[in-house]
Parts: sequence; structure tokens; C-alpha cells
Amino acid sequence: QVQLVESGGGLVQAGGSLRLSCAASGSIFSIGAMGWYRQAPEKQRELVAVISGGGSPNYADSVKGRFTISRDNAKNTVYLQMNSLKPEDTAVYYCNAVIGGIATPWNNYWGQGTQVTVSS
Repeated sequence: QVQLVESGGGLVQAGGSLRLSCAASGSIFSIGAMGWYRQAPEKQRELVAVISGGGSPNYADSVKGRFTISRDNAKNTVYLQMNSLKPEDTAVYYCNAVIGGIATPWNNYWGQGTQVTVSS
């Protein structure tokens, strides 16, 4: 069974930084794209950043120049470095990954979410 476990959320003042981590574990054969989404209260979940299996990143316009996504394939982990945080970045952040299991087909997995709160 595959699972994603996030860490690193918390409360920070505007202008501050946080680093989120998401580790995949279980019977993993290979991991494709990994990404971060967020959902603010009463809003739809939106893509923040995604990184391909080959390491190519893409970002939402709202976070370009402030957030950096990276991955460590040896650790099956994806990171999101968030700098110059704004109150509008406040949301629950979810990790997402496309994973092929050793005995299971490719599937889309989600973490449990981690709260990021930016105070003004």
C-alpha cells in the first residue's frame, strides 16, 4: 500500500518562509509527477506547483518567483520551499503523486494535507 505523508506546515508572518515535505512510502516501483495543491476555505483546490519525473517544474502564476518545488528521488520525497509568504497563501496544502506500485497499476495519490497560515 502506498501513502504520502506531509510535514512542515505551520503559522508564519507575512514575508516569512516555510518548507513543506512529502514522503511517499510503501510498495513503490516508480514515481512520476509529484506536486502540491492547496485549498483555502470556501475555495476550490488549486494547483500550486508540479515537478515531472525528469525534474521539470511548473508553477501557478500566483507563486512564481516565490515558491520552489524540488524532489529527491532517492528518498521518494517532494519539497515546496515557500518564500515571501502572503496572507492569501493561507490554505491546506496537499501533496499529490502519480505512483506505480510493485504489484499495482499507476495511480494518483494524495497526502492528508498540512495547514499553512500566514498572518498579516
